[in-house]
Amino acid sequence: MLNRRKFLKHVANLSGFLLLPRSVRASPGLTQYELIAEPISHQFKSKGKPSSLWLYNKSTPGPTLKAKRGDQLVVKLTNRLNHPTTIHWHGIRNLNEMDGVPNVTQEPIEPGASFTYHFPVNDAGTFWYHSHNKAWEQVARGLYGALIVTEDESEISVRDVVLLADDWRLNKDFAIDERSFRSVHDWSHAGRLGNWLTINGQSKPDIHLPNKGQVRFRLINAANARKLSFQFGNKQKFRVISLDGAPCKPFSAETMTLGPAQRADIIVDINKSLNAIYEVSTGEKFLSARFSFVPNMIDDFNIVSINKAKPWYPMPELNMAKIIEIRMQGGAMGNLSSANFQGEERPLRELAMNNSKVWAFNGSIGGYNLELANLSLGDTSILRIWNDTKWEHAMHLHGHHFWVESKEFGNKSKKVLRDTHLMSPGERADFIFIANNPGS
Repeated sequence: MLNRRKFLKHVANLSGFLLLPRSVRASPGLTQYELIAEPISHQFKSKGKPSSLWLYNKSTPGPTLKAKRGDQLVVKLTNRLNHPTTIHWHGIRNLNEMDGVPNVTQEPIEPGASFTYHFPVNDAGTFWYHSHNKAWEQVARGLYGALIVTEDESEISVRDVVLLADDWRLNKDFAIDERSFRSVHDWSHAGRLGNWLTINGQSKPDIHLPNKGQVRFRLINAANARKLSFQFGNKQKFRVISLDGAPCKPFSAETMTLGPAQRADIIVDINKSLNAIYEVSTGEKFLSARFSFVPNMIDDFNIVSINKAKPWYPMPELNMAKIIEIRMQGGAMGNLSSANFQGEERPLRELAMNNSKVWAFNGSIGGYNLELANLSLGDTSILRIWNDTKWEHAMHLHGHHFWVESKEFGNKSKKVLRDTHLMSPGERADFIFIANNPGS
């Protein structure tokens, strides 16, 4: 069964890390962590006012969780917020009951309560975890972190670098802009765009790299709404080897654009021009992080082997595929005047003002009870999606990766395996997958 909760519109330092010691947590195949979600006072700028962030283990971003493919990942979450919360394991082809959708796959974790997530990690790749209850605020306040699954523990080294990017919306006092939460104006336009970029929780950090060879960067866009585009040095070319955790046929590029929730693994040659990473989505180069080189950084990382990974599964045969037509409408300057909500056709303007509802699938606005399709286990499925709006949307499928003909990398399309696709205004795209992970 497939419904609206399957699509996430994410519209747009390492202190307190509670990793249990390896000798304690590593009964064979078992990887355990503890996360605590709590309010933390954080200062973005030395002369600015403190912000009330909500963080995992007092860290922005939350601690990087690491596991080996085939492990059972066990994460105990304790909620010290004054609000219910859950964790969604973004990109993991997860057990439905561990997927972290409140009131669908689990009950919300109430203040003061704990919940233990326990699931297998069957794919190696770059993933992330984030709150899934009122994500428009809880993610925007910092409840997220990276999840790295490797084929082998020796794969992690000084040449394997996570770059987790976020854009925060700060006010004139350089504190988080709390007044802008729940802004219907933002929701009906491009989303809650920020104005303060961080990489790994810091503004323009200095990141140490070996002084020769190659490095793998794991890029993650954790912004609520902003599409981010990155370049290295003076438009230095790199090699893309993975998208949203899934290996792809390697290709070269000089700019990597990521919609909210998207990830990319890239291989970059280390040379003197690799001095920084820049964000360039506005047409101007904004310094995001500096790189400094450390001689004799010792590691035995085999960069060659990770270039040979193959996609998790091939493009399915489509002769018996089940096609589900989905038309997204709404938002500002759109063509939707009314929509069905709770069994009643109502003007979109009224729905926006009284219910904060501005987007519709197939003419209906719904919560988790809006059914778009009913699929049988093993069905080859095509979600034929039409973004009939004036805005870009990052569309995410829970529990599955899908094949899509993507133009995210220039005018020439590429057939890639993803869990999140950035759709342009007016774009039509087929999400092709086999419904082999039961859920609702």
